[in-house]
Amino acid sequence: MKVLVSACLLGVACRHDGQSKFCPAVTAQLTDHQLIPVCPEQLGGLPTPRPACEWQEGRITDRHGEDRTAAFARGAQEALRLYHLLGCEAAILKARSPSCGKGMIYDGSFSGTLVPGNGMLARMMLDEGIPVYTEDEVEMPQEQAE
Repeated sequence: MKVLVSACLLGVACRHDGQSKFCPAVTAQLTDHQLIPVCPEQLGGLPTPRPACEWQEGRITDRHGEDRTAAFARGAQEALRLYHLLGCEAAILKARSPSCGKGMIYDGSFSGTLVPGNGMLARMMLDEGIPVYTEDEVEMPQEQAE
């Protein structure tokens, strides 16, 4: 099965801070699947590194107040297009991200406060009925958890 995965979870240094969020549980649990890495923010034309962004009053803004909604929407549409083009069957996306978060996202105050909601790509995928998971929903194999 092909699975679309947030590139940062696979160790790609594409996050806003120029880092990755490598998640060994994702690769360990999906050894029999083809992983397709994507970073919707980069696909939308945003540089790495870039100012952190959060949802705020229905828009995505960076910590300087700059509206980045159009870039996030463009990147989410491209990631969704790749999902369909490559025949993916599920997605594992970065929790709490303004692009990829599912269920909980940061509230726009840049204080680390979480509120119910979905990132731009997660929302588009869920609206299409695509199975979306976050790294928080992937279990660590028992031998690595110890």
